[in-house]
Amino acid sequence: MPLRIYNTLTRTKENFEPVHPGKVGMYLCGPTVYKPAHIGHMVGPVIFDTVKRYLTYSGYDVTWIVNITDVDDKLINKARDLGRDVTDLAKEMTEDYFDNLQLMGVDTIDRFPYATEHIPEMLDMISRLIEKGHAYPLNGDVYFRTESDDDYGKLSGRSISEVLAGTRVEANDAKENPADFALWKSSKAGEPAWDSPWGPGRPGWHIECSAMSGKYLGDTFDIHGGGLDLLFPHHENELAQSECCTGKPFAKYWLHNGLMQASGQAGKVGGQHDRHGDTAPADATADQAAQMANKLAGSAGAESVKTAVFSKHHPETVRFFLLATHYRSPIDFSDERIAEVGKSLDTLYRLIETYERITGQNFYDLQVSTTRELSAPLDGQPAELFAELKLLRDRYLDCMDDDFNTGGAVGVLFDLRKTINGFINSTKLEAEGKSDATNVTALTSAMTLLKELAGLLGVFHKPIETTGGGDNELANGLMELLISLRATCRKEKNFVIADQIRDGLTALNITLEDRPDGTGWRRD
Repeated sequence: MPLRIYNTLTRTKENFEPVHPGKVGMYLCGPTVYKPAHIGHMVGPVIFDTVKRYLTYSGYDVTWIVNITDVDDKLINKARDLGRDVTDLAKEMTEDYFDNLQLMGVDTIDRFPYATEHIPEMLDMISRLIEKGHAYPLNGDVYFRTESDDDYGKLSGRSISEVLAGTRVEANDAKENPADFALWKSSKAGEPAWDSPWGPGRPGWHIECSAMSGKYLGDTFDIHGGGLDLLFPHHENELAQSECCTGKPFAKYWLHNGLMQASGQAGKVGGQHDRHGDTAPADATADQAAQMANKLAGSAGAESVKTAVFSKHHPETVRFFLLATHYRSPIDFSDERIAEVGKSLDTLYRLIETYERITGQNFYDLQVSTTRELSAPLDGQPAELFAELKLLRDRYLDCMDDDFNTGGAVGVLFDLRKTINGFINSTKLEAEGKSDATNVTALTSAMTLLKELAGLLGVFHKPIETTGGGDNELANGLMELLISLRATCRKEKNFVIADQIRDGLTALNITLEDRPDGTGWRRD
């Protein structure tokens, strides 16, 4: 089936046809860097990192841009509260953001443009809007004239009257229309400022993304992504000012990911975004409206992602958790739910360990195709296994071709695990069947497919420590001693002591695995 994606602009699922055949330009709104990244900041990057991986796998040459807002009221106020320099604070928080992206395996972003490095592009765009009658200076500020845009509201489905009735807008009694929004703001004494034809000041929020996306992706590009909370006013205003400036369509496809909400509560984890006007779009479902109307006031999830999440869960587990649902669905956040996903993911790690015991090969060294057209053909012996592998691969691709349904794709990975485990058991590959070269080769083909498909989700690129004792000689020695004692107890039919050893280790989150070739252990 052709790749189809849901376009917020048309509210329909459309066949994906890029502006320039074979090439894709993609833009995601990045963070305002005034505080450490929380888990909510990781949602969009993980989702669109996966989108890029799949588009690349499907044969497209993808350029992905994520901006850094390093000048903003929030940043200025935070620096003042901390008694710090704005630039230094922004640099520190940007590095924190980058560090968390690396931990989450988000490594396909091509460029991070900084707002402060693109002031000339913003000034040029504002000047062009004034010349065309779409903007006007006012006492050192510049505002976009919303009534000059006949299409204003087409992305969110709101009219200007609905904007005024249901959304907080920038207060300035002198504006022509209360719905007009700032393109340029005059700076107060001591605040960051750049020279402009209208006096010293700094850019408004929306103009930053329009100018930077246009510079690196062109006047019209393919995919604009972001959280549902950015649909209005940020994305609506981006679209309006960009199309009024260039006279061309801005982004062809708008993809909005669902927000993360605390389990059992409506609302976005991390609290409100940093801008005005964050109510639901006019055509939002009741769930979406409730989700956006009941924001969490910066409690659960707003804490640093390193402190609140990575201290308890491995980043690969968190990434897998974020992709376990469709990107347009809300993400139900809780430590318990992440732990549940971790237990499921652990079954895949155990399969990898089983494969490595059987073959003596490193799973992570398996070479996989980077494009779907060059993927290894799934034909060989036994024919029944390869037929099942082909069906599973086709199901996986169908899920991803259907609006990047990572939740469905994750389900296929577990079905693939079940198939491979069944093959291992039926052929006794962990025992005497290990000598059957045909079946061992077939197992390697199956595991190569697992690695290829999992890699599209950004997982299983490198090993993670699962036993907890790989480099700890004392821990390994003690475990070997306990395993030996348990084996002796079982041999002498002293099952009470044998069970006490197992239960005691279980209480320490250590699992014993009785295998045909002996007993192994792992730390959960």
